[in-house]
Amino acid sequence: MHELEQLLKIMARLRDPEQGCPWDREQTYASIVPHTIEEAYEVADAIAREDWAELRDELGDLLFQVVFYAQIAREEGRFEFSDVARGIADKMTRRHPHVFGDERYADAAEQTAAWERIKAAEKTAPPTGALDGVPLALPALTRAVKLQKKAAKVGFDWGALEPVLAKIAEEIGEIRHEIASNAAPERLADELGDVLFAVANLARHLHLDPEAALRGTNAKFERRFRQVESWLMEVGRTPVESTLVEMDGLWERAKLEEKR
Repeated sequence: MHELEQLLKIMARLRDPEQGCPWDREQTYASIVPHTIEEAYEVADAIAREDWAELRDELGDLLFQVVFYAQIAREEGRFEFSDVARGIADKMTRRHPHVFGDERYADAAEQTAAWERIKAAEKTAPPTGALDGVPLALPALTRAVKLQKKAAKVGFDWGALEPVLAKIAEEIGEIRHEIASNAAPERLADELGDVLFAVANLARHLHLDPEAALRGTNAKFERRFRQVESWLMEVGRTPVESTLVEMDGLWERAKLEEKR
């Protein structure tokens, strides 16, 4: 594809030792990682806002990150971009025998189970524990769900919602106790982590993504608070010049108008 070849040439030029860009030349795998994570979040943000023109641009930025890593690997003689593309093409073909082969599955659940079996068979390193393979760099809520899924595969899981809800109530009770006891920040952080982990478990049992759910709530909070600010501005005031009672009343008004 001409466009992809052009992108690869641009990346090679940016990394050229003599005529390249000083910033691009000094980058390493590790230094690019924060930019890659940021670009992935910007893709998610564009999708959440249904801004398809921006999504196109953000996907381009994310693709550039892949090209960047591949160029560094090429310079070190490790692999080429074509190896990356070939590897994922082969993997997707191998993991979809019901699409590219003669395998047949009764439903999505059976296909997912087969995917996991194929994925496990591909691993070259011997397994050392049920929780292996969950990246440390994942967002904490996402990693919590993945750890819980791993544990569930070996039977460490509740089979119903009620025990999960009871666990959340238990953890909230424990943090209430620590607050009442004037516990140290480390103890409070530990108990708060337990609450969040239990809530992530509830999201998993509800088949919801806790990160996506929280992003939605963040957007809702921002939308409503900006509306409160707008109404205050109409009467020549700011939140700092208003009372909590006034702002709370406007907040409830914003909620009601959204429901209408």
